[in-house]
Amino acid sequence: MTEIHGAGQSGQLAIGHTTADGVRVITLRGEIDRTVKDVLAEALLPSESVASPRMVADLSGVTFMDSSGINVFLAAHQAASEAQGWLRIAGAQGAVLRILRVVGLDTVISFHPSVEQALTA
Repeated sequence: MTEIHGAGQSGQLAIGHTTADGVRVITLRGEIDRTVKDVLAEALLPSESVASPRMVADLSGVTFMDSSGINVFLAAHQAASEAQGWLRIAGAQGAVLRILRVVGLDTVISFHPSVEQALTA
């Protein structure tokens, strides 16, 4: 995992990248707010160097998300769709899952209880 921002600071976020069956899995741990939105966007938005625009964002370790994160996920979903790919969210829990559902993100992006289920959907 790549550590973003200092430990104990507001906005601490760790981002890990793996690939499973040609799908990028982005594992997120910590808080998603305006202080980390740019690094989150960099991790999620497909680039020319990425072979597959198919992604799963593992939110099982995310403890907080504000509207900055929601906007990044919407932009990443749109970019992946335009590149003939997709973005799926896995493992969102507690307050993070509630806020994502309240704003209706679950009607736009596919949500799954685990990374494994997101990969096989």
